[in-house]
Amino acid sequence: MYRIVTVLSLAMALKTPLSAQQLNYPETKRSDSVDTYHGIRVPDPYQWLEDQNSPETAAWVAAQNEVTYAYLETLPARDSLRERLTELWNYPKLGLPRREGGQLFHRRNSGLQRQAPYYVREAMDAEPRMLIDPNELSPDGSVALMQTVPSPDARYVAYSLSPGGADWQDVHVREVASGEDLADTVRWVRFSGISWTKDGRGFFYSRYPERPADQMLSAELRDQKLYYHRVGTPQSEDVLVHERPDLPTWFLGGGATEDGRYLLVYLSRGTDPKNRLYIADLGDPMQPDVSAELRPIVEEDIAEFSVIGNIGSTLLVRTDLDAPNRRIIAIDAENPAREGWREIIPEAAQPIEGASLVGGRILVERLVDVQSRVGLYSPEGDSLGELELPDAGTLAGISGREDSPELFFGFTSYLVPSTVYQHNLETGATEAVDPPQLTFDPSLYETTQVFYESKDGTRVPMYITSRKGTPRNGDNPTMLYAYGGFSVTMMPSFSPATIAWLERGGVYAVPSLRGGAEYGEEWHRAGMLEKKQNVFDDFIAAAEYLIAEGWTSPERLAIRGGSNGGLLVGAAMTQRPELFGVALPAVGVMDMLRYDRFTGGRAWVDEYGSASQDSTAFEYLRAYSPLHNLEPGTCYPATLVTTADHDDRVVPGHSFKFAAALQAAQGCDRPTLIRIEVAGSHGYRPTDRQIAELADVWAFALARR
Repeated sequence: MYRIVTVLSLAMALKTPLSAQQLNYPETKRSDSVDTYHGIRVPDPYQWLEDQNSPETAAWVAAQNEVTYAYLETLPARDSLRERLTELWNYPKLGLPRREGGQLFHRRNSGLQRQAPYYVREAMDAEPRMLIDPNELSPDGSVALMQTVPSPDARYVAYSLSPGGADWQDVHVREVASGEDLADTVRWVRFSGISWTKDGRGFFYSRYPERPADQMLSAELRDQKLYYHRVGTPQSEDVLVHERPDLPTWFLGGGATEDGRYLLVYLSRGTDPKNRLYIADLGDPMQPDVSAELRPIVEEDIAEFSVIGNIGSTLLVRTDLDAPNRRIIAIDAENPAREGWREIIPEAAQPIEGASLVGGRILVERLVDVQSRVGLYSPEGDSLGELELPDAGTLAGISGREDSPELFFGFTSYLVPSTVYQHNLETGATEAVDPPQLTFDPSLYETTQVFYESKDGTRVPMYITSRKGTPRNGDNPTMLYAYGGFSVTMMPSFSPATIAWLERGGVYAVPSLRGGAEYGEEWHRAGMLEKKQNVFDDFIAAAEYLIAEGWTSPERLAIRGGSNGGLLVGAAMTQRPELFGVALPAVGVMDMLRYDRFTGGRAWVDEYGSASQDSTAFEYLRAYSPLHNLEPGTCYPATLVTTADHDDRVVPGHSFKFAAALQAAQGCDRPTLIRIEVAGSHGYRPTDRQIAELADVWAFALARR
């Protein structure tokens, strides 16, 4: 131990990053655990690290963090990066306002607050009143303010809190006039919205059965049910609206239409966009019958059906039925038989990303080579022109009411911080609301879009952001970031962290890999199940393009991704370790043979396949599973694995096992470390801990070894 401390202390004094040969990683026990898949035995020596509650795992986590943070202290850019990130982050950030009961509700972070408080005001030019301050509820940011949903009469706000930002949430009710909480507490809520009935006396929500405390972050998700909670009553009296004991692992949720007339219930097997759809007539919206009988609209798993709004009994529905790029159809709620469905807005070459009903108009966001375009249509489908966006970039949400021409929308790009605009559909007037104060000079940088060929010849788009005039000498530190899965589109978006990277001479590249929905559902399906290797090939081809075009070189190229993107990084670095200098897998799905045994993992089977259920899936999953493709003696990129102890979506055992196996396999002097965030979750960090983590990650990626 004395030698470790001495070496670390010397390196810290000199601010010189240590190599793997100088690091003394904690010893990780290997067990004789073996799983058998279709007659094939697969050793799993680090399976004991899956137990988050064991003292052994806790000791391993503490020991790994000790080595990791000591190493990070040696990185010369770490302190200055944290300082600059703090400066870049320090500007007001306005959330998209929502109007209910004549009042506007929104979140706003003044700059460096750990979490954004929640405000209410009569108009955007009126003085806001703070309604919920999460920084007072949780001064250290360890409890996250998640959902905030005002009632239609603006009398109450239902808001949810989550320890560490985990998926589990407790819902509370606050009176708007007094700012005081009622006694209501609704627990065991997860993967659920909050939807008030029109009378403002209660809300629909989905919950799971109570779990033992030691299983909250790891238990398999089963038996989700839809309930209705009446304000002022205990949760034990909530009305059970719908359950499906015949489909215990499916997701079940629902909510009321804006006019309060109908309850819509969605049922889905997992993350696949296909869903079933049911409806109940609640009767008088001011005296709703929350126990009204549900009737099926779609009882088959044939396509996606998402109701964007209703005009009387006509439901406007976004669907990919017979239309991989999606279309809008009309369904009569009183006679929903399929032969009566009408097409309102047909499928086009550009996929529909989102749609909403505002002020009697249908707003349709289409993607044109990974840029937003917003078309306006009448309820009959007649074109009414476009909603003009400020620039080429991304529509970052729309907020509006079906009965008002007022709407708010967000816009962002790699060089434009998310900005809220207020627009009037009748006059066409648009103005920025509380625009962000820039903490950098965007004129120094540029974003260009390129197209490259993947291994099989598929044309893949990629955005490259850099300082203007960046030389193509192969010596630029380059961050290649991607996702590639679950029909998630990787649209241009702003982060202060990107600017900090660019200011260091870095290049930031984001390809739109198959597996996403940038070109519709066919693009998604070309990167799932047995075709998942296409995603990794697209990513590897992006790296080869950046190198061939002189943007960077293998030793200066870092790859980063989170969740499914963490899997992407793990697969790429094990398939082509010589192609990358640095790997940064975050909260990744690293064990593709056992992922479906934990929390919501079973819901991903439609995307990945299951090794235990399908012998064919076992073969292709084992072929790319990052954990199972580490080869001892191979020189892997310098790697910083990041995860969090409250991640109940991709359990940290994935990252623990991968880091342990990587440390044992590493065949050269590049460091392989794991950074485990305390009181953080899959995607949540309070502002100060976001900055700290990003400073560590960026400094690690920039260190020359």
